[in-house]
Amino acid sequence: MSKNLKVIISGGGTGGHIFPAISIANAVKARRPDAEILFVGADGRMEMQRVPAAGYAIKGLPICGFDRKNLLRNVKVLYKIWKSQRMARKIIKDFQPDVAVGVGGYASGPTLNKAAAMGIPCLIQEQNSYAGVTNKLLAKKAKKICVAYEGMERFFPAEKIILTGNPIRQSLLETTVSKAEATKSFGLDPEKKTILIVGGSLGARTINESVLVHLSEIETSGVQFIWQTGKYYSAEIDKRLRQVGQPDNLKVCDFISDMGTAYRAADLVISRAGAGSISEFCLLGKPVILVPSPNVAEDHQTKNAMALVDRQAALIVKDADADKELISMAITTANDDATLASLHENILKMALPDSADIIAGEVIKLAKID
Repeated sequence: MSKNLKVIISGGGTGGHIFPAISIANAVKARRPDAEILFVGADGRMEMQRVPAAGYAIKGLPICGFDRKNLLRNVKVLYKIWKSQRMARKIIKDFQPDVAVGVGGYASGPTLNKAAAMGIPCLIQEQNSYAGVTNKLLAKKAKKICVAYEGMERFFPAEKIILTGNPIRQSLLETTVSKAEATKSFGLDPEKKTILIVGGSLGARTINESVLVHLSEIETSGVQFIWQTGKYYSAEIDKRLRQVGQPDNLKVCDFISDMGTAYRAADLVISRAGAGSISEFCLLGKPVILVPSPNVAEDHQTKNAMALVDRQAALIVKDADADKELISMAITTANDDATLASLHENILKMALPDSADIIAGEVIKLAKID
């Protein structure tokens, strides 16, 4: 080999961006152990902790999103973008990557813009069924665009698109515990149906409120629940549960570190409709009720969800209807073996395995290093 492969991977902000980025990095290292990989993220965002924990170096940019409610604050945002562009150029000049990868999120904009301007081949990965603003702007400069949904030609040049699916956390596929063992690890009965409630890496207020207003229905349901509240909401929820009483069939966690075991225990999942989560459900064949977040750009979570719902591969409850409909629908579905089996079969058909390895192959090809 003439030289070590050098790769910059940029983006983040949420687990939905970070987990795929780390999976791609791991896949590149598996193919090319000589590879040097540098991440570029946004200061103060989740990637600044998660990436080093995964064993990779990361540089932070002072980038942030535009404030659509207070336009005067965007003077500061424009300065941060200018500063981030300058910093990205220096990072790229110092590291001298052979290829740059963008996974969406604030930092990927200045990093890939500068990389392309400096003649470095770029690949972007779009997780959602509705392309993000950053990736749409970067598409003209990218050599390859890896997507998780069909029909993305409406956003990107068709000749650049590769349908790869979304990389997921490898640990989820490597979980070896049985369903009974997984259920017991949460202190629950392996003979009863189990519903897992998650609201994304930070939790979801609407989903949490839907649980709190239906505690009596949960208590008498005959099924059991694992509820990840999110650390942001945990203190408030603990206080309310102490006031009204916590049902014995409701296991409450602020954060679940071993999601592979949680998924194995679950007969049904309630979740937001982030692209990364949906890819996990597809590969694991998990029946799911999706509650799309209304607080995302272009309502892309609803579009993600409908890509499954239209194929009878998931159920959907609107955020505005969740407090009335969600828990009763979940209990009814968990007790309906035919529906669970149908959802399992249909969502498995939408799985795109080996995504990280396929993307890694494209990254290495773009680098043009023997």
